[in-house]
Amino acid sequence: MLKLFNSLTRKKEIFRPREGKKVKMFVCGPTCYDFSHIGHARTYIVFDMISKYLRERGYDVFYLQNITDVDDKIIDRAIEKKVFWRDLNRKFEKEYLKDMKALNINSVTKYARATEHIKEIISQVKKLLEKGFAYQIPELPKGAKGEDEGNLHRLKDGIYYDISKFKDYGKLSKRTVLQAEDAVSRIDEAKEKRNKGDFCLWKFSKPGEPKWKSPFGWGRPGWHIEDTAITEKYFGAQYDIHGGAKDLIFPHHEAEIAQMEAISGKKPTVKYWLHTGFLTVKGQKMAKSRGNFVTIKDFLKTHPARILRFFVLKTHYRSPIDYSEKEIEQVKRQLERIDEFIDKIKNLKNTKRVKEVNLFSTSAYASVFEEALEDDFNTPKAIAIIFDLVNRGNSLIAQNKLTQADARNILEFLKKIDKVFNFIFWEKPKEKIPGNILKLVKEREKYRQQKKWQKADEIRKRIKEIGYWIKDTKEGPKIKPRSENLTAFGNQNVLFYKTFVKFLLRGKKIILASLKYLFEALHLPCLILPLEKGAFVAFFLFVFDKIDKSLKSYQQFLARNIFLLGQYPIHPFLFLILDF
Repeated sequence: MLKLFNSLTRKKEIFRPREGKKVKMFVCGPTCYDFSHIGHARTYIVFDMISKYLRERGYDVFYLQNITDVDDKIIDRAIEKKVFWRDLNRKFEKEYLKDMKALNINSVTKYARATEHIKEIISQVKKLLEKGFAYQIPELPKGAKGEDEGNLHRLKDGIYYDISKFKDYGKLSKRTVLQAEDAVSRIDEAKEKRNKGDFCLWKFSKPGEPKWKSPFGWGRPGWHIEDTAITEKYFGAQYDIHGGAKDLIFPHHEAEIAQMEAISGKKPTVKYWLHTGFLTVKGQKMAKSRGNFVTIKDFLKTHPARILRFFVLKTHYRSPIDYSEKEIEQVKRQLERIDEFIDKIKNLKNTKRVKEVNLFSTSAYASVFEEALEDDFNTPKAIAIIFDLVNRGNSLIAQNKLTQADARNILEFLKKIDKVFNFIFWEKPKEKIPGNILKLVKEREKYRQQKKWQKADEIRKRIKEIGYWIKDTKEGPKIKPRSENLTAFGNQNVLFYKTFVKFLLRGKKIILASLKYLFEALHLPCLILPLEKGAFVAFFLFVFDKIDKSLKSYQQFLARNIFLLGQYPIHPFLFLILDF
């Protein structure tokens, strides 16, 4: 029996959809003005898993996600970049959808743009005005109507929701005031508001801004109203699940409740509210405003997508996750353990078995796996089951007691799991092992057969020095690239992030001189070292406790526009640039 932790009631509840096996689920989508980061990816991976699990359990899931395609952030970035706002938005919408495809997030039934639901948005604003839950800034004289005031719309601010009229305001978050981690909208900051917490439903347009005609004047929608307009169109006034990140609880989700329940008079608008915890960096929420983020695009340049899925799902969706490259390396090793086990059982040749003893069955594992996910999607416990299975399977293989029938059952069970998790059976690029390494491995095998262990060990060390691990198995030696090690720099642990950039321009000296000048202007240490064959190395060391907000923005600018292919949130930084 599936139980969900409902943020509204603060307790686990048995999942009973409103319409039998039909599930209507809405998750807040992106505001497309920049590349999405892995903090965003966490929420979308989690709800992709939830949607897939519900479908595997026989539910008919309509998974709806909005795309905010008109917003202050989009307008401001378009002005900054000197591009048309819609062109900027469509570019980053495409990038977002490309990221989702790369992460195998393919469970969304419909993506709904805000600008394609202006009619529904205007209808909801009108209803809130008529019911007395909304007002205009500045307030219109008695008897005046929006069309009559059309010529004065430039003097007006917008239509606002009066939170004092909705007695249940704050029932989701248990508060009515902002806190530091809340996601907010800048268009809600009018000084003339009746109450500090009142929020904008319709913003009257300024010259050059996107605008749509409405009965109350030309303008654009507020942030919160698009979600209720979209969900009402596809789901009606009430539906089953609303998901999003924890920072959206207040004021965004609180505003959605106030809007929809005021319009419909039906409670609750959403039966189950589910919220993901923060993805943090050294305990701080990953955010573009802090400059401590890694975009999905940049992460995928250096890591397979399955690593991010596993990294997210190995922690319970409501708990915080602290991101670090060290943690990602651990995830990589854990996935390698699963991969190695699958390779073993796929290539199992073997085995004699005591007929009357059933040494291996997946049914017990399947039962515990299901119990874990039925308990508010306890993915850490479910994933622990996978490793229990791997350990037990390896033990039986070592004893030559696992049959091919067992192997087929295990593969079938893992494939069933992976329909939900999507990090096990991922198409992996074949690692090409250099010829010189293969030659050394062959030579080492010859010495092993001759029992010349010292010589074999010397070759192992040579292979390791070149950058490869060798592991001896019953099927023969397995070779794989060695993971990067953490290196100590002074008294601090420094992660060496290597970005290889081929400089095709001839002006290498000018480029270096410019970079050196820039870093010296910022009072950052910069060392240029000449190497043989025209190679050069530029080391830039950022010390975390000395970086203020302005330097963080410079770091972000440099990372995007000069030489860094990836942005990393670990401090201090050491960037290595090679010309070869």
